[in-house]
Amino acid sequence: MDELELEFELDPRLAADTYDLGAFPLCQLLLMNDANYPWFILVPRRAGVSEIYHLSQEEREQLMRESSFLAENLADLFQARKMNIAALGNMVPQLHLHHVVRQENDPAWPQPIWGKVPAKPYGDEELAKIRERLCRLLSNELTFCPTA
Repeated sequence: MDELELEFELDPRLAADTYDLGAFPLCQLLLMNDANYPWFILVPRRAGVSEIYHLSQEEREQLMRESSFLAENLADLFQARKMNIAALGNMVPQLHLHHVVRQENDPAWPQPIWGKVPAKPYGDEELAKIRERLCRLLSNELTFCPTA
């Protein structure tokens, strides 16, 4: 573990709005607490990083591997019409990549999801199902380590 990873702390807003699902070699995998959409977030465990170009070349490549792997598997798992992947950072400056599964029947289609409808928190059963499905899918890949 390097110094930037040791100093890493998840932004309080991300911590408050998400569930921690596990970790890839570089990134934490979070689930946004909004059941309107399958909405996942990758956060590189690097302190003080707000832009992709702040990562080393090796870390950028690892981020793209993890993001591409996650997007492909989410698209298959949730039968996505489109995968929206974005690194905005206007409200939360800590580097994080949104991975939102879009479907033609989702509440915001075809517009962006931000601010369209109020967040719909996950129930315990829904959350357990998503955790179980992802753990089954990701547990042997990219050294994914699920959190309880």
